[in-house]
Amino acid sequence: EKIPVWVGDYVLGSYGTGAVMAVPAHDQRDFEFAKKFELDIKTVVEPVKKKKGDDEEESAFTDPGVCINSGEKLDGLKTAKAKKNVAYLLDKSKQGGARITYKLRDWVFSRQRYWGEPIPIYFPVDFPEGVDPETQNPCKNEDNITIRYDQAIPVDEKDLPLKLPEMEDFHPGDDPAGCLARAKDWRYFFKDGKWFARETNTMPQWAGSCWYYLRYTDPNNADAAFGKKADEDWMPVDLYVGGAEHAVLHLLYARFWHRVLYDAGLTKHPEPFAKLVHQGMILGNDGEKMSKSRGNVVNPDDIVSEQGADALRMYEMFMGPLEAVKPWQTSQVSGVVRFQNRLYNVVQTYLKNKEETTEMDDETTRLLHKTMKKVTEDIESMAFNTAISAMMVFTNHLQSLGSKNDGKIPKEAVEKLVLMVSPFAPHLGEECWSLLSGQDQSSMAYEPWVEYDESLCVDAFIKMGVQVNGKARGEIQLAVDADQDIALALALEVDKIKALVDSEDKIKKVIYKAGRILNIIVAK
Repeated sequence: EKIPVWVGDYVLGSYGTGAVMAVPAHDQRDFEFAKKFELDIKTVVEPVKKKKGDDEEESAFTDPGVCINSGEKLDGLKTAKAKKNVAYLLDKSKQGGARITYKLRDWVFSRQRYWGEPIPIYFPVDFPEGVDPETQNPCKNEDNITIRYDQAIPVDEKDLPLKLPEMEDFHPGDDPAGCLARAKDWRYFFKDGKWFARETNTMPQWAGSCWYYLRYTDPNNADAAFGKKADEDWMPVDLYVGGAEHAVLHLLYARFWHRVLYDAGLTKHPEPFAKLVHQGMILGNDGEKMSKSRGNVVNPDDIVSEQGADALRMYEMFMGPLEAVKPWQTSQVSGVVRFQNRLYNVVQTYLKNKEETTEMDDETTRLLHKTMKKVTEDIESMAFNTAISAMMVFTNHLQSLGSKNDGKIPKEAVEKLVLMVSPFAPHLGEECWSLLSGQDQSSMAYEPWVEYDESLCVDAFIKMGVQVNGKARGEIQLAVDADQDIALALALEVDKIKALVDSEDKIKKVIYKAGRILNIIVAK
């Protein structure tokens, strides 16, 4: 079957060059082209469940469906299976097959600004015919010279690194060559009887950020960017935290650079990052993406000046799961501030009564160890909002404890709470620690992290619901390891249950799941 060949500019410029197979029935741009030039539109995919009017050609059908007009080996197959079958048939007939292709966006690797690595390239400078270069100085007069940008020369490795010149004024200016073009003594140099001009563009920030993590492993190495031992000891990076927009920007480019270094044998690790976490975007008060045009941008400096840096940090973590998209609510920052104030008041209450020692009761001990476990594990899993919530609960408990015990609060409980809050609110943590330390003004940064006892994270006694014939009728408190006989005896002491089970002879069956539920089946 013959098909027409057209030359058109409607295909996206970034798509590529060469012949493009048009499928007007299933691509909207191809469909519009075919309609305009009255070309045949042949349907090869139809909906799985056809509706009335589906045969009318008003637009291209671009959803997955079922193959038709595609040959006996493909007709009737759903889109996903048909794709696999096409690849299989091409491979079997040795005419083609499946292949994964990768694409990296074109990248303009130059900037017309001062701050950036100078590009180690220079170019010959030509003078008019008959002019002796040794009698000229382009540093003082650039008239009638031609910089041969078509003859780029790399700076010799022994002359690296190429350093930026000292400049009093490094504003961009109007020259498209950038501000370095004004540093003429740096730009032009005489060598082997010829004049040359350095490249005046600088590298973008990507030049450093695409591999800076490798330099961090070996920052004092004067002989190489990083050594083999440092690469073996430290790489790959354990955790990469970045927004989804990084997937096609820094994350992509850093991986691209790393693969080049890996292929060159400079690192033993094929991938630079072991784990990736995307933090969610913080939206404006109106639930929309922050932008100046919408007028919904929140300036963090304003929050810091009004409520403090700790309040800003902690509210951002308390807003919700790290990965979730969350709307900013300035009014809710005050909730975090109240928590900070309560914690500070707990410390002050302890200090006023610290001479009167008090031991931790079982309830406080268990809640402390549960909190330490919760905060520790939540930090590891980056569930910061629930870690803060746990500290809020424990702070409220200590505040209540102080009210009941004439201001007496156990020292260990207060110190552990301050240690736990320090990664979330470092200024508050240090302030409280300095008050607790007294004369010893050591920073809590040198203190070990809290440790919990797993056995104390389990309640000795629990409350458990009791059902009669599958309906909730009461609640009992019992030891975690209590057996069925103890649970049943306690349940029969509850008035509502006693009224329904007036005799043990009426009990036909007992369903008991330790720590979860007790269901008493009685004869009606």
